[in-house]
Amino acid sequence: MITNLTPTSAIFLANVDRIEQSLAEANGEISSGKKVAVASDDPGQIQSLLQLQTDEKQNTQIASNLESATADADSADSALSSAIQLMDKAVSLATQGASATTTASSRQDIAQQIAGIQAEMVSISQTQVQGRYIFSGDQENSPTYQLDLQAFNGVDLLSAAAATRRIQDPEGGTIAASETAQQIFDASGASVFAALNSLRLDLLGNNQTGIANALAALQTASSHLNTSEAFYGNVEDEIDHATTFAGQYDTQLQSAISNIQDADVAKAASQLTAENTALQASFQAEGKMPTTSLFNYLG
Repeated sequence: MITNLTPTSAIFLANVDRIEQSLAEANGEISSGKKVAVASDDPGQIQSLLQLQTDEKQNTQIASNLESATADADSADSALSSAIQLMDKAVSLATQGASATTTASSRQDIAQQIAGIQAEMVSISQTQVQGRYIFSGDQENSPTYQLDLQAFNGVDLLSAAAATRRIQDPEGGTIAASETAQQIFDASGASVFAALNSLRLDLLGNNQTGIANALAALQTASSHLNTSEAFYGNVEDEIDHATTFAGQYDTQLQSAISNIQDADVAKAASQLTAENTALQASFQAEGKMPTTSLFNYLG
């Protein structure tokens, strides 16, 4: 134990301790790349750093959710585009069936084609993305409809779950990202299923007036499908904007975190060199002091 140090010796030891601490900090920054690795490194900044890291983690999760929502919206848009094309085909067949020159036998053949369109339309209502039925609302593990040409409207309703899920926007809001099969394919007054089934039955019954009425219903239902496709187009635009914002926000957060946490390695290396030089100079200066000044007290 050192006792009765002279003021000069005490200053020397304090300087050595300070320099060695500074060397340790510089070495730590160079080896870890961090100037704030633990709370004690900079207690005044740790709360801000933790908040920024929390914000970045949340933003990363939002970006991941948006990526999943993009896949759903793109698939829905594509599916509805196919549905609209089917309706265009059905309108063409209905127009043919409504013609006074079309025979009963030809209408029977057209009815079979409409039945095929019904089956395809139900299949579209059952569109899946990664095993999830994207038009089934909150009950995405099962389809909303199945084909049943003996049933009313030619389909069986399996679920009436609403679509309440919303996608979080990194700017703080939410996005309504989906519609249900009921909203899209079986809307009151504009039901795709009802219009197709009515057309098929009237064709089978050789009912020219009924076919003409079914043609008008098809056109109304087709217009509704276009409205649903436009909804998903808007969803895609909103998600694209939100994804762009999330990317920009992530860059800002990482920059803010880096400003607090990351070491300036070049500066730390320069400091390391300077402190090593200062330590050597201190020992050299101490070595030139009279030998009775400090070491006489080392026991």
